[in-house]
Amino acid sequence: MRKALRLRRLSRPQDDRYLFVPLDHSVSDGPVVPRDRWQELIRAVVQGGADAVIVHKGRVRTIEPAVLGGCALIVHLSAGTVHMADANAKVLVGEVDEALRLGADAVSVHVNIGSDTESRQLTDLGTVAAACDSWNVPLVVMAYARGPRVADPKDPALLAHVVNIAADLGADIVKTNLADDMTEVVANCPIPVIVAGGPASTTSLAGHARVAMAAGCSGLAVGRRVFTSPAPMQLVAELASIVHAPTDASLMHALTATLENR
Repeated sequence: MRKALRLRRLSRPQDDRYLFVPLDHSVSDGPVVPRDRWQELIRAVVQGGADAVIVHKGRVRTIEPAVLGGCALIVHLSAGTVHMADANAKVLVGEVDEALRLGADAVSVHVNIGSDTESRQLTDLGTVAAACDSWNVPLVVMAYARGPRVADPKDPALLAHVVNIAADLGADIVKTNLADDMTEVVANCPIPVIVAGGPASTTSLAGHARVAMAAGCSGLAVGRRVFTSPAPMQLVAELASIVHAPTDASLMHALTATLENR
């Protein structure tokens, strides 16, 4: 029951749709924003309507608690840097009980299927999933097809396999790339699938979001394209309106509830 309650906190409208803003890039790539703009960025993300922010454990201590408001906190437990011999390698740098002491609503780990260290990353995923089960903590898995044996990281059949690995090993929500045909990936996964924002391209981020939601995805996790935006609050608000747009089913539910309460 407690995990179910924490899962509900990850969706502010409680519609089982999610807009996460990962800000863990400061470990992998370098500073996200200058120190004097950090709180401003967090405020913009929260006020824009993000459901959760994703940061590493040390960075949690730099966030003013009152700033988060109704926005959930996800602590990322994996790390790797662009300076490593294998940029696709990830190791555990935190534990579930640490995240809970910091006030986390959920934790996340990163797994690259097809990397040279895949077996280690799968072992780490299993360890975290077991701890999440013990503590009743939701687990978000960032699962990608990356490595020397991956010809097409957006191949629908391959990504369907990737997200099912995450589901089978204990994830509650899985984040991956937007496939060439995302409907196949979603249709074959038993847990909510959210997609990354992807690199800046000719396709607008709003268009990217609409394609993902139309394919049946449960939301997005967009970091870099948010914190590099000149107007992050407006961008997050636009994405939130797409992710949480009322569906025919939700409108019918609201209408039924209204009629019953008359």
